[in-house]
Amino acid sequence: MYARDNVANASDLQQRLPGGQVEAATEMLRMLADPTRLRLMWLLSDGEHDVTSLVAAVGMARPAVSQHLGKLRLAGLVSVRREGRRALYRARGGHVRRLVTEVLHAASHRVTGAPEHD
Repeated sequence: MYARDNVANASDLQQRLPGGQVEAATEMLRMLADPTRLRLMWLLSDGEHDVTSLVAAVGMARPAVSQHLGKLRLAGLVSVRREGRRALYRARGGHVRRLVTEVLHAASHRVTGAPEHD
């Protein structure tokens, strides 16, 4: 028996994921790869915020923050709710919030040298 007999080839592994899932995940991760968008997602993972509070928190111009929020919304990472004239943004769902939290915790381990854990 050879080791390669126990290893699935790439096409076997790819067939296990429903169509479009890898592409959607790649797009979501691409959106999170921008430092400003990741900062926004960290804030939005904690609850709802309007654009004004996000502008103050990240220290960027309002149009730039609005553009980033639009991209995050199109990628399915952010939801928006209207309250009168205000738009309130938040991270969309528990999976997204956990993804943002986990990647930032993993980065913290890498930066501080803290040991990994499961």
